[in-house]
Amino acid sequence: MDKVYLILENGDKFEGYGVGADRETIGEVVFTTSMGGYLETVADPTYRGQIVVQTFPLIGNYGDIPEDYDEKSICLSGYVCREICDAPSNFRCNGKFEDMLKRCGVVALAGVDTRHLTKTIRENGVMNGIITKNPDPDAATMKKVREFRITGAVAASSCKKVETFGEGDKNIAVVDYGESGNLVAEFVKRGFKVTRFPHDTKAEDVLESKPCGIVLSNGAGDPEECKAEAAEADKLLKSGIPMLAVSLGHQILALSQGGKTYKLKYGHRGGNQPVKETFGDRIFITSQNHGYAVDNNVIPAGAKLLYVNANDGTCEGLEYKNAVSVQFHPEECGGPLDTQFIIDNFIAKTEEK
Repeated sequence: MDKVYLILENGDKFEGYGVGADRETIGEVVFTTSMGGYLETVADPTYRGQIVVQTFPLIGNYGDIPEDYDEKSICLSGYVCREICDAPSNFRCNGKFEDMLKRCGVVALAGVDTRHLTKTIRENGVMNGIITKNPDPDAATMKKVREFRITGAVAASSCKKVETFGEGDKNIAVVDYGESGNLVAEFVKRGFKVTRFPHDTKAEDVLESKPCGIVLSNGAGDPEECKAEAAEADKLLKSGIPMLAVSLGHQILALSQGGKTYKLKYGHRGGNQPVKETFGDRIFITSQNHGYAVDNNVIPAGAKLLYVNANDGTCEGLEYKNAVSVQFHPEECGGPLDTQFIIDNFIAKTEEK
């Protein structure tokens, strides 16, 4: 097998072999601590522009299961793992994970010392990198690596037209900043009709669908880029209709109310992030995928801090007069189901109206 390298912007080099598309790629190198759900990880729009490192050492053991992901949402820049399973075993298996990576055009690298790589990111912070067959890229290439930035992620990841799902009597409006479809599925499963709107939809057009509840979805990129989205979120909040905001939606809603966001050193990505409630003693294990956080020191006026990350104390949830926002994924698949009550509580609020 040909040698392939992941080279970070600081010059650190990690050797492996290619298991995906045969080309170079540049991206922001991040790691996820999830032990499973690799298919959902690859197809998560939130990873747009990023090279994803799996910390779990064996990936692909249940193979390729097309029913578990949407190929159209695959947009990550690259994928890195320690070992990729060559003989998957699962009654739903439809082939090897490696073959799926090639079919979907994902640049992927296996055989990497991911433990060393993850420690490097944790100690130095998130860095850009390039996956290449050239062990010694020239100065111009490394300049491109250092200057790489993820921009326009929400516009690229959001749906392009209004879409309707389910056949319920009550309508949930979802403003799509790049959600993977799991949020929509949760409401359809509970008997609602769901109308999904592109990220740049005006608040007036969302409200014309007469929703009983409004959801601001998860998505990719820097929340500070989303000033127009925040302005519309403010109008939606003022409508008085119950709202739920998730991940990027949580950040955008905070910005709309005068809060601030900042970039984390290496983010929270994985299915084992502990979240503690501020009003009690419970800790939940949650699925998360984000590189930015709402600043605890600039909580929006009128908002109450509900949840914090048990590892680093960062903001994980806020309560407004008619809205709840969370940094984690209560709808996640794959991942823990500890916090699905967030969705049920939101639905209960819609039924009070």
